[in-house]
Amino acid sequence: MPFALALTIVLALLAVFQIALAFGAPIGQFAWGGAHRVLPTRLRVGSAVSIVIYTLIAVVAWSRVGVIDAIPEIVAHVAHVAMWVIFAYFALGILMNAVSRSKPERFVMVPVATVLAALSFLIAMGYGELATPI
Repeated sequence: MPFALALTIVLALLAVFQIALAFGAPIGQFAWGGAHRVLPTRLRVGSAVSIVIYTLIAVVAWSRVGVIDAIPEIVAHVAHVAMWVIFAYFALGILMNAVSRSKPERFVMVPVATVLAALSFLIAMGYGELATPI
């Protein structure tokens, strides 16, 4: 459970960051390739969509560790498989942020993506589960 909590905290902090980007904060050099100080409309929409994705990731993580039962019993293995997909998503995020042309994005987001990948890996492996591992 502590890994799901840590993942949720990091995702919540990222959500605040994405909200700021979506509302036009001049911190675009830390996201979306770092090409814009203030994001254009299409990337602001992307930031808003990111918040929804972060929420879904947190629900899957809490489901995987057995704290909430957001996924029906019939497809109980969905949370297990989904956490592996989430791990792959964050692992790819490490690479994508590492090749960014934006030095601030590389400096900040590579460590963030690494933490998210590590936490999602531990959750996918079943560490911190309340229920019997799948």
